[in-house]
Amino acid sequence: MDLLLVAVLIFLINIFFGYWRSNTRRFSVQWLMAIHIPIALAIVVRLLLLEWDWATVPVFIAAFIGEQNDGGTIKNYLERA
Repeated sequence: MDLLLVAVLIFLINIFFGYWRSNTRRFSVQWLMAIHIPIALAIVVRLLLLEWDWATVPVFIAAFIGEQNDGGTIKNYLERA
């Protein structure tokens, strides 16, 4: 249950950062911040709520990458609506 909770928290954090990333110029300082700040937050959340285990890494990578992309998709959808 803790793994699911942490994955959902990372998922929610990355929606906002993916939205922000899609509004910036690629490889700018803001773009780099939008990618790297949620990595630090994800590490903190994992260390606070879970014990270290290599088996959980793929779950968090998938949640991170998926939501970075979904945040940009949400931004594009809202602009069209």
